[in-house]
Amino acid sequence: MKPSVRIILAAAAVAACLFIWLLSDRLAAEARREVTLNRVEAVVADSLERKFITPEDVKDWMDDYGTYMGLRLDSVDLCKVETLIDRKSAVRKSQAWLTGDGTLHISVTQREPVVRFQSRDGGGFYADRDGFLFPLQNRHTARVPIVDGDLPLHLEKGFKGEPETEAGKAWVSSVLSLVRYLESKKEWSDLVGQVTVLKGGSLVIIPRDGNERFLFGTPTDIEAKFDRIRKYYEGVAPLEQGYRTVDVRFAHQIVCKKH
Repeated sequence: MKPSVRIILAAAAVAACLFIWLLSDRLAAEARREVTLNRVEAVVADSLERKFITPEDVKDWMDDYGTYMGLRLDSVDLCKVETLIDRKSAVRKSQAWLTGDGTLHISVTQREPVVRFQSRDGGGFYADRDGFLFPLQNRHTARVPIVDGDLPLHLEKGFKGEPETEAGKAWVSSVLSLVRYLESKKEWSDLVGQVTVLKGGSLVIIPRDGNERFLFGTPTDIEAKFDRIRKYYEGVAPLEQGYRTVDVRFAHQIVCKKH
């Protein structure tokens, strides 16, 4: 067989395969267009660590979409699905996709709270590592440090997002610096049970055990202040009991009072 004939036959074979592939793909696409949505499969990616959201919650939220069961797959607006799920306060990000069997898949990642802010009027919010605030959840309470008292945050019930003022953002950021330090030092995370904000913004560290209240000041020079707390426990507490307040706000000073 002449080389030119072999080339022609090979080209014809390739063209035939390409035609069959295009035809089958078109037929498959047409078949997919006839498939309707008949099922929602929701997965909460990190449900073992946090229990704010359940798959049932995600399915309930889909009611906000309107009528969707029975829609042809090419009529389902996946961007709309993700947008309405992402609006929920405990949701960090969602992803939605469709499969040819008529299933809408929704994967949800929850927000990870690292601190809880509790105001005197009973309102409360979580904050994640990025300083994003979101309301407390009815279903589950996260075991994270609690900051209460005269919080310099004035937020409406149900608020979510970053504080609207630069001062609020800076304050939350400084508290998160304290939280990160506690996370990195197990001895201190085990010690600290609560942080209270006094009028004016000064912090008070309240241990899980004992009657001492450590006047901490602003969340700056954090390591140095905890070093003074360590010196109190190692050098002062064994010699003299009954101190009520221990002031570690200032360098090279530990001021103890029994009232």
